[in-house]
Amino acid sequence: MSRYEWDGTNSGVETLKEAIEPSRQKVLGHPVYHQLNSVDAVVTFMEHHVFAVWDFMSLLKSLQRRLTCVEVPWLPSAATGSRRLINDIVLVEESDELGEGFISHFELYLDGMRQSGADTTRIDTFIALLRQGRAVPAALEEAGVPRSVTEFVGTTWEFIEHSPVHCQAAAFAFGREDLIPDMFDQVAALNAGHGSLSTFVDYLRRHIQVDAEEHTPMAMQMLADLCGDDAAKWAECQETVDRALAARTVLWNGISDAISERSR
Repeated sequence: MSRYEWDGTNSGVETLKEAIEPSRQKVLGHPVYHQLNSVDAVVTFMEHHVFAVWDFMSLLKSLQRRLTCVEVPWLPSAATGSRRLINDIVLVEESDELGEGFISHFELYLDGMRQSGADTTRIDTFIALLRQGRAVPAALEEAGVPRSVTEFVGTTWEFIEHSPVHCQAAAFAFGREDLIPDMFDQVAALNAGHGSLSTFVDYLRRHIQVDAEEHTPMAMQMLADLCGDDAAKWAECQETVDRALAARTVLWNGISDAISERSR
């Protein structure tokens, strides 16, 4: 059992869960999950979804920057519990121990794309442009990223640049995708027949494992610590999560359309 086992007794978290459930179910019930019935469909999914994996890392690092001290000279931050939680999450997401080495989950995802034959041109170009100092919106445009992806990443980037830390934590805790077991089972079954999705299966398995056992409880505790009994903060969190889930639906719509177009 994780030392961050979440027992669901915080009233703010429970009220927020109830309030955002309709939006969450809209995402979880999206037809895109049932379209992942071929390797080509999964490849199309990855070519779009990889940007969500990247911006997840950006939101994570924004939280680490807000909750800990990453400057010199170092000074202790006030949120002692939350800084431990976010540092533990970063450790795994940015440098997970897999096989005989260490790798970020984003890099593992890219490895899965390359193994499957997915086109990494757009994400590679995007990362290269960021290394050259381009702003995120400009890099998305120059890389030729699909509109639905641009809208999704743009929403996350607004959170990073303009939202208070408790809203960023809410987007992190509730606004990210739930990789439901049905999706994992579908991809694993496809891999059994083709073998080209084994790294992506490893990514999904690890993602589901750390989310369920560690990172979701950590994120809930962090959100409870940051909002406390402040009703206004919880209301702002609800608004943020609803926006994040709406952006996720737009992304899923774009992927669904791309899969349908590719199958024609």
